[in-house]
Amino acid sequence: MNHTPGPRAGRKEWTALGVLMLPLLLVSMDVSILYFAIPYISQDLGPSATQQLWILDMYGFVLAGLLITMGALGDRIGRRALILAGAALFGAASVAAAYAHSADLLIAARALLGLGGAALMPSTLALIRNLFRDAKQRGKAITVWTAVMTTGISLGPVLSGLLLEHFWWGSVFLVNLPAMVLLLVLVPFLVPEFTSPQQGRFDLLSAALSLAALLPVIYGIKETAQHGYQPLPALGISSGLVLGLVFVRRQRRLPHPMIDLGLVGRRAFGGPLAANLLAMFATVGMAVFLTQYLQSVLVMSPFEAALWSMVPAAGMAVMAPAAAVCAQRVDRAYVMGGGFLVAACGFLWLTQVHVGTALWVTLAAASVYAGGLVAAMTLANELALGAAPPERAGSAAAVLESGQELGGALGMAILGSIGAAVYSRDMADAVPAGVPRADAVRETLGGATSAAAHLPATTADTLLTAARDAFTHGLGYAAVGAATVMTAAGLLTLTLLRGTRPLEPGDDVDCAKARERGDVLGVTARHGRG
Repeated sequence: MNHTPGPRAGRKEWTALGVLMLPLLLVSMDVSILYFAIPYISQDLGPSATQQLWILDMYGFVLAGLLITMGALGDRIGRRALILAGAALFGAASVAAAYAHSADLLIAARALLGLGGAALMPSTLALIRNLFRDAKQRGKAITVWTAVMTTGISLGPVLSGLLLEHFWWGSVFLVNLPAMVLLLVLVPFLVPEFTSPQQGRFDLLSAALSLAALLPVIYGIKETAQHGYQPLPALGISSGLVLGLVFVRRQRRLPHPMIDLGLVGRRAFGGPLAANLLAMFATVGMAVFLTQYLQSVLVMSPFEAALWSMVPAAGMAVMAPAAAVCAQRVDRAYVMGGGFLVAACGFLWLTQVHVGTALWVTLAAASVYAGGLVAAMTLANELALGAAPPERAGSAAAVLESGQELGGALGMAILGSIGAAVYSRDMADAVPAGVPRADAVRETLGGATSAAAHLPATTADTLLTAARDAFTHGLGYAAVGAATVMTAAGLLTLTLLRGTRPLEPGDDVDCAKARERGDVLGVTARHGRG
């Protein structure tokens, strides 16, 4: 088997990586940066309840729906060109959002931000595949990429809170501008262009089908998580799945498909794709519980809760590089499986949390599961991206990130439903007589908190004590669900990914496929290599 190590990256490539992390950080922060700004936006623009939801969700929906399209487009027109176009659009949309004078204009600007973000995210990961040909260096670069992406989501509320203490709500958008300008100036000098001469024409119908398939599925899952079963979200999920099947059938017939289904079917790519989806399932699904626990059970201010929620990043900072080092000495399948099992232990520790538990216990448990998850995700990203030929890195990165978006939506829906079911069961007979909006009190901790504000002190204390106990009980059951899924993910990883490794310069793709089947000798003979 012909295998030669790739050329090592120098100072220019590492500087380019630092520049590429700027848009990644901002794109991931924009998912959560409006959490504190919404009350100020509501006072200024007066959106309806529906408009307020769209202000929050439009960015994520458009980002998720267009990732595959933008990844394939970058493979065809050039990843550097797409990053520059995305940065220009992201900066312009940030200005439009900051100075929007109506809710509808803000929603439209958030949609444009999602479009710009979809152009930026897969290109940043794909360019790592091109800039870092040496496997060890690429592993370190992907560790940085994963850490920046996960940290950005946690950092968004903290930065938002700091800005809103001194400026108006538009400042949470204008903070994007310096980074986008820096990106536009430095990328042409630091990042070489990468295009594939064999990608064929861009298929507009496939792009429309991918958007039409992903958007209703993610919308339906999120709506079901928030409001339970409703006909419209259920119809959205069903129609999205049908359109997804149409999309897949079209990809099988095209000479130059938007997604390489053969690549997705390989263990070295499909396995990490599933691992990433399951990791994001737990990450996003439990993040909602941790935030509510800090704010509504421990009664912290939103900004204080955002600061404390950054503590688990310490677990990420330790585990991600440690996993990368271990993967150089041990089969990465064992390291990924170990990461999932560490995460399962963290979730099981979280089942012991109750209303009176010391804060450090909760944060330590969260640090353990966050560290385990990031370790697994880092190696999954490295293996999947390394399994893709460099000319298909953009579409491969987009498929990975789309899987992450879908996993996050599923985590919110399933783990959220478990917690909500336990909360409702515990509160069924715990609501004192005469409490207004009793149905809302039995559904969410937020409903109980709102109702308690209008009750006498003794009744309010009784209600809040019961509601906080019920919520914490639901958190424990959701953590059991997350631990179960993480254990299954660990076993799946150990079973599926042993012996797989990324492609290196000089590797033959047929040999790589055969190696996964345990048939290296047969392919070697066919290619006439000893």
